Amino acid sequence: MKILVTGAAGFLGSRLARALLAGAPGLPKVSKLVAVDIAACHIDDPRVDWKTGTIADDRFTNSVVEADVDAVYHLAAVVSGQAEAEFDVGMRVNVDATRALLEVCRRLEKPPRFIFTSTLAVFGGSLPAIVPDDIAVVPQSSYGSEKAIAELLVNEYSRKRFIDGIVCRLPTVAVRSGTANAAASSFVSGIIREPLAGIDTVCPVPLGTRFWITSPELVTANLVHAARVQTSDLEDRRTVNLPGLSVTPEEILDSLERVAGPAVRARVRCELDQRIMHIVCTWPGAFDASRALRLGFSADRDIDSIVRQFMAERLHERPKSE
Repeated sequence: MKILVTGAAGFLGSRLARALLAGAPGLPKVSKLVAVDIAACHIDDPRVDWKTGTIADDRFTNSVVEADVDAVYHLAAVVSGQAEAEFDVGMRVNVDATRALLEVCRRLEKPPRFIFTSTLAVFGGSLPAIVPDDIAVVPQSSYGSEKAIAELLVNEYSRKRFIDGIVCRLPTVAVRSGTANAAASSFVSGIIREPLAGIDTVCPVPLGTRFWITSPELVTANLVHAARVQTSDLEDRRTVNLPGLSVTPEEILDSLERVAGPAVRARVRCELDQRIMHIVCTWPGAFDASRALRLGFSADRDIDSIVRQFMAERLHERPKSE
């Protein structure tokens, strides 16, 4: 099986690449993985072929899609905060480059499985407390609008049988290791990651704001699973809202206190940021995930397990000299 992964050097992309290379039940063994990003990261496997460049360059995109590719994972994107601040960049990467990639796949002799990572930011406006799987999307941010446009493109190219597409709408992924990025939701990881590292940090939204989150481990497993879902089971809806946990910052901090102690929790203070609130407070905080579960996707057990998972990974990655 030959696979292409865009955004392969990113936090999720690199995890996904390693998981695919490790093999998964129900999927053929990977013979080659073409990893695409603006810079390479270290993945020690001879089957990996790094292609460095930007998917905003159509010539580069044409060069990375090989004729016999079986599956394409399209993760590369400009994230929410940057997309809102730099409208033209967001449209060029999140919409135009996605269309260009789809066009290259359209010209292949065999339509590849095309897994596109979308976002719950496609939702907005007046929503029920628990969002059903088939509700119309009314995005309230540039990022959400760009992803919604790309979702329609994947659906249309699938309807025309140019690709065999599935759109995975990801919950907010927490806890992300490393440093904060330009995503408006980056603080969701930060209010766990930074206190555990002994760093004071800020929650920029009201503590009662509800979020739909998932762990890196589960979202990676769900993206791998997306390659083996029978798309005939999706019927006429190629989009799937992936399972998550509905939690508030206050519940996250309660978990942090249970797992790591009150001194760690005390490193987080609430200072409202209207710019961030304007984006993330339009996102829904709970979904009906029954369809995704029927399709074989999995959900995290509880917030404590997510915090413990990050703590275990952090301990494993810590240099022995610490």
